[in-house]
Amino acid sequence: MKIALLILTSLLVSSIVADDVSKRDRVELPELKMPVNGLMFKMIEGYQDYKIVATHFRTDKDELRYVLANQIGYDALKERRKTMPEGSKIVKIGWSVREMPRFPTALEADKLQRVEYMVKDSKQFDADGDNWGYARFIKKGDRFVSWDKGTDGCISCHSIVKDNDYLFTQIQDTFN
Repeated sequence: MKIALLILTSLLVSSIVADDVSKRDRVELPELKMPVNGLMFKMIEGYQDYKIVATHFRTDKDELRYVLANQIGYDALKERRKTMPEGSKIVKIGWSVREMPRFPTALEADKLQRVEYMVKDSKQFDADGDNWGYARFIKKGDRFVSWDKGTDGCISCHSIVKDNDYLFTQIQDTFN
């Protein structure tokens, strides 16, 4: 019940404040590159303008994740396409959680833990036929660092959902 309330609250609040967050959080991303595939953090600069498509809670990491998509990816998810088109970008932002000070039976996002993304690019990425490039940037203190383990872990984990074009996420309808 706690997780369901957290997800519903997150979706509602996210849709209401998305524009304010976009304006407030306009920052230049650091010059970081993933080992092996070379994807840059800057490739998703402006991700604050992407649309929120889902919210997940990772119980193993006690982490709230907002999932966003660029317009190409959002349109494909909204249309429930079987295969995502070239140029689709899916971004996951992971936050630790804490009890809300003013509403102690609820949880809220606390500290930014990570920013991850996938980009569909069949010319650059053909590992195992998934055509996705993966990047993960972890918050260490007051700065981000590239995930030093490369992307093999991303590919092997996402391969369990290859029938969904390697995506765990499906768009969450808010008011149907």
